[in-house]
Formats: sequence, C-alpha cells, structure tokens
Amino acid sequence: MDSGIKRILGFVDVPCLILVGGLGTRLRSMVPDVPKPMVRVDGKPFLEYLIRWVARMGSRRIVLCAGYRAHQVEEYFGGGDNFGVEITYSVEDQPLGTWGAIRLAEKHINAPYFLVLNGDSWLEVDLSKLFDFHCKKRAICSIAAVEVDNPSRFGSIRIDESGRVTEFVEKSKAGTSLINGGIYVFSREAMNVSPSIVNSCSLEKEVFSKMIPRGIYAMPVKGYFIDIGVPEAYKHLLLDAQNWIKTLGIRDARGG
Repeated sequence: MDSGIKRILGFVDVPCLILVGGLGTRLRSMVPDVPKPMVRVDGKPFLEYLIRWVARMGSRRIVLCAGYRAHQVEEYFGGGDNFGVEITYSVEDQPLGTWGAIRLAEKHINAPYFLVLNGDSWLEVDLSKLFDFHCKKRAICSIAAVEVDNPSRFGSIRIDESGRVTEFVEKSKAGTSLINGGIYVFSREAMNVSPSIVNSCSLEKEVFSKMIPRGIYAMPVKGYFIDIGVPEAYKHLLLDAQNWIKTLGIRDARGG
C-alpha cells in the first residue's frame, strides 16, 4: 500500500483534543452564563459544529478538554452518540492554560499522533492533508496557518522555504501576515518538551518556542477563518452563519 494512503487511513484513528476550558471573559458581555465554545450560532453551540466537522473529516475519537462550566459541555454532548463520535472528557480543576490542558489529557491519548483544535475558532483545512503533511515532515508539531490582513490579535509565524517555523512573533504590525489557525497535529513526543502541569502554561506563548529546534512546521492554507474570541468576531459570524455552515460541509447540526 502507498505510504501516503497508509497515513491517511491511519488518520481515522487519531484522537482529537478540543480545548474548551477557557473563561471567555471578552465575550461575557454577550453570553455571560456559558463557556465560550457553547455560544449559539444559528441555534446550536459553536462547539457542535466543530465536532460535526471533525467527524466529517474522519476523526471520531474526541477528547473535550474542559474547565469553566464543564458540566454544561458534558450535559449537552454526553458520550457523543448523538453526534456520530466517541467523546471523553478531561476536566481541569483550576485553569491550566492551553498546554496544561493538553498535558492533563495525555492519559486519553493512546496513539503516536493526535490532533488539537481550539474550541473558539475554525479554519477551513483538510485534516487528512495536514496529517499527511505532518508525517512527511516528521515534525514534532504541524500548524494549519492562514494569512490575515490584521495579525495584531494573533501574532504571526515566520517560516522558511520548507515550511519549517523559524520564529513566532507575538506582536505584529499591520499588514498581511501568516498566523496560527488554531488547528494542530502533534507527535506524541511533544509531551516531553514541557512536561510539567503544576502551573498554568500556554502552548502559544511558552511551549511553541521550545519546539522550534525539534522541528515545528506550518502548512499555509487558504480558506474561511473565524475566531469568536471577541464580540465583534462573534457578531460577524452570527451575520454570516449560513455561509459558514455551508463551508463546513455538514448538514443540519442535529442531522449529521
């Protein structure tokens, strides 16, 4: 069997961690009583669309890394039967940051690779192609990246001609830049880069820079990108909900 086909078939068994534990303080003025990934878009939680999309892409083993109001997430999604996936939960007792949440979920990862998605953003990317890219590069982590006109909210990524990340720039000037799209493939060995979860730790601010010498790559893609972390972006998505749902390629969020 062709090695590329083997990689794509292997992707089906890759667990997918979705980070849904953030406090969502910037959205509190609009949605004060729910976790950020549970905000409604056309009547359904944003997170439901992400889960439906991940399932459509072929990954059906999902770990929800929850924290703030975790009970609301678990009450809605249960074991995942109604959404065509198998869902398990990794719940933090205190805020651990994005890397702390990933490290806490390690006991749920029984594969050499795993996916990670931010629970408050989405980038239009073929996950099997990202997985294939990761395997070909033999990377410790591969990032789905996208160009935006104003990177000031996100920081930017600098890469060489092979796609290898050379620098993460936290504060970027105005102008088109490549940014982290919040979707990743990790090799299991990434867990050894910064293993402690005693204190809160940020993947983006503290761990990615440590991974650069080990081989972290970015795969630029062109497609729909949304981050609902601020009220203006969430309002934009509400206005563009039908177009976004069509882009996701899923039918009615309850219908599969």
